[in-house]
Amino acid sequence: QVQLVESGGELVQAGGSLRLSCAASGRTFSSYAMGWFRQAPGKERQFVAAISRSAGGTDYADSVKGRFTISRDNAKNTVYLQMNSLKPEDTAVYYCAAVLLLVWAPPRLESKYNYWGQGTQVTVSS
Repeated sequence: QVQLVESGGELVQAGGSLRLSCAASGRTFSSYAMGWFRQAPGKERQFVAAISRSAGGTDYADSVKGRFTISRDNAKNTVYLQMNSLKPEDTAVYYCAAVLLLVWAPPRLESKYNYWGQGTQVTVSS
């Protein structure tokens, strides 16, 4: 069992930066690949970024590539999402999720993930 708690979401102006954190419980954090998803009002939840167990592999949605960076610290059981050059269309609830993967294959589908956090709100004003 893995419990995930996101933090770091807030109101920010367009062009600004935020860093989201997702703290995981349990001693098996390093066994899981991690992902970030987001859901804007009235829209389906969408993939944002993912990182492999050892951080050797990463994957990004085209809409955030070059602006967002996913990273993890297995000693701290935490995954991060650094978001730069934020745009109003980045406004959403951001969720982190964990998936047990034996071999890295970028997990973009929600259905692949085993555990989810409760989400943190990011609002980007124009």
